[in-house]
Amino acid sequence: MSNKKICKNMIKDKLAEGNLSRRDFTKILGAVGVGISMVPMSSRMANAAGSDSTYYTWGGYDIPELFEPYIAKHGEAPTFSAFGGGEEALTKMMGGYVVDVAHPCNASIPRWMASGMFQPIDTSRLSNWPDVIPSLKNLDGAVQDGNTFFTPMDWGSTSMTYRTDLVDWQGQEESWSLLTDERYKGKIGIIASAGDTWWCMAIALGIPFSEMETDENHEKVAALLRKQRPLVREYTDDMTTLEQMLASGELVAAMTWNSSPVALKGQGVPVAYANPKEGVLTWVCGAMLHKDAKDLELAHDIIDSLLSTETGHFMINDYGYGHSNNKSFATVTPERLAELSLSTNPSEILDAGKFQIPLSEAYTSKMNETFEEIKAGF
Repeated sequence: MSNKKICKNMIKDKLAEGNLSRRDFTKILGAVGVGISMVPMSSRMANAAGSDSTYYTWGGYDIPELFEPYIAKHGEAPTFSAFGGGEEALTKMMGGYVVDVAHPCNASIPRWMASGMFQPIDTSRLSNWPDVIPSLKNLDGAVQDGNTFFTPMDWGSTSMTYRTDLVDWQGQEESWSLLTDERYKGKIGIIASAGDTWWCMAIALGIPFSEMETDENHEKVAALLRKQRPLVREYTDDMTTLEQMLASGELVAAMTWNSSPVALKGQGVPVAYANPKEGVLTWVCGAMLHKDAKDLELAHDIIDSLLSTETGHFMINDYGYGHSNNKSFATVTPERLAELSLSTNPSEILDAGKFQIPLSEAYTSKMNETFEEIKAGF
């Protein structure tokens, strides 16, 4: 059977089941070697041939649903370019790849700023800026010398999604110790990026983020990750892969973002998103403006669209993430927010999480290098 026909049948089956997500759609295309240009869908307007502005973002965020105000104003979405991780994106830009707006997360701000590739954002040109949750406007490194270099957009948490029918807590509180439980050897999934996993293991050990960079605490986290290594079935940054393995029972527990239990519950899989006694990791991602942006009006319109209530509604209702526009939560029913473990008062959730903080560039490199060695078995 040809790749095209396989793709068509897979998409048809998924649509019939009612659970074809944007991430699933892209994954199917890639799995069978089918390019997006071969698929006649209206959303193609938001792919490579977009308006004369480029949004460089995580896979899954390269979609027109985040750009309704921009499309209404300019007739089409920006041009999208996707990356799989913040380090990958930074390396590519440092190699000469020029975009208009990029989408890092807050812990990466110092490393990205040190590159010298970004310019201040003029918040007076952002109609939605007054509605951004105040606590998210001044994240560490976001404002320098009175200038805003990072505007928050999406936020969420990293914890564990586990099969409620396969995990036995034995009467104990939920805890990160699940990911080092010998009973589940070969049935544990871990995010492949130190940008999540290293931080979560620091939380498990009770290490304050402000003390992560000491040699002693570095070795403590590394030791825990080495203990965990023989138990791990899968290291991946692809949430869809972890979700599929949880659904099949190949995994009983996995480190995931908070969107994963939403997707799995929608498929009828018996899962829960842990609220470990040690705490969960909270992250915030947003926009930065490249110093060589071709058109500052278009670039600011990209950022403003990301901050809109329309985008917020989609991010909350469809992806299960929080959004920086406080008004966007009122566009989702209280019942749906409860299903997503969100609240009409997002500050309650943000204040309860453990926010990532910027780390030194030297330590970030050390952390990444050590984690790669551990994954490789060293």
